[in-house]
Amino acid sequence: MPTNARGPKSPRLTPKGRATRERIVAAAARLMTRQGVGATTLEQVREAAEVSGSQVYHYFAGKQDLVRAVVAYTRGDVLEMQQPLLSHLDSLAGLRAWRDGIVAHQRSLGCRGGCPLGALGAEVAEHDAFARGLVAEAFDQWEDEIRAGLRAMHARGEFTPDTDPDALALALLSALQGGLLLTQIQRATLPLETALDTTLAYIATRVRD
Repeated sequence: MPTNARGPKSPRLTPKGRATRERIVAAAARLMTRQGVGATTLEQVREAAEVSGSQVYHYFAGKQDLVRAVVAYTRGDVLEMQQPLLSHLDSLAGLRAWRDGIVAHQRSLGCRGGCPLGALGAEVAEHDAFARGLVAEAFDQWEDEIRAGLRAMHARGEFTPDTDPDALALALLSALQGGLLLTQIQRATLPLETALDTTLAYIATRVRD
C-alpha cells in the first residue's frame, strides 16, 4: 500500500456516533453495489441513511473518504458471508462445500451483483491508490483463507511433493473472480461452476492416491 496515501478519518466516537457512522457506510455500500461508485452521490447516501448532510461530513471528509470506508466494510461482509466454509478448506470435501455455497449464493441473487469487492476494486484501482490498496489487502486475506486449507493438506502429505499450495490458492481465487464476473454478465451460474469445477478437478489430480 502506498505510504503517502491518506486513510479515512477515524474520529473518536461515542456508541451513538459509531452506530450513525456504520449506518452511513452500510447505506453507501448498498448504493455503490447496486449502481456503482461513480453514480452514487453523497446526497443519495444521506437520504438512504436518513441523516443530515452535516452528519455525513462529520464522519467523512468527502466521497473519497466514504468510498474507502465502504471498501473496508465490504471486505468484512464478503468474507463473513463465506464463513464457516472458509474455515474448512483443508479437504476436497471442504473445498467442494465452499464451491457449492458460493454457487448457491449466486443463484439466490439471481446472478446479479457479481463480487462486490471486485466491483469496487475495478472502480477505484486507477484513481484512488489507498482504496486500491485496501481492496488488494482484502483479496490477500481471502487468498490467505484458501491458502491455509491447502497448506494444511500439503503439510499432512496429501498432495504430491511437487505441489505448490500457494499457487493453487491463487488459481482458485482467480477462477472464482472470473467466474463471478461472467456469471453476472450472462445471468447464469454455468461460468462460475465451470471455472471452480475445473480448478478443483486439477487440485484433485494433485492429491495422492
